[in-house]
Amino acid sequence: MKQNVHPDYHMIKVQLTNGTVFETRSTWGKEGDTLQLDIDPSAHPAWTGGKGTMLDSGGQVAKFNKRFGGLSLKKS
Repeated sequence: MKQNVHPDYHMIKVQLTNGTVFETRSTWGKEGDTLQLDIDPSAHPAWTGGKGTMLDSGGQVAKFNKRFGGLSLKKS
């Protein structure tokens, strides 16, 4: 095996959004650093089954419907 080719794996702590901390091996940071997650399986809707909602900021959907609402693919 070649020397100085592989990344340096070391132990770090990972802190989830709910405060849970666990240790794992990683190439991120230095030995003993703590990686704080903004999104994780305990909070993200993709893992918790939350429902996504469509945000209509500034009436963009209404503006689209007003402009293109009369179009259809049916033959007249």
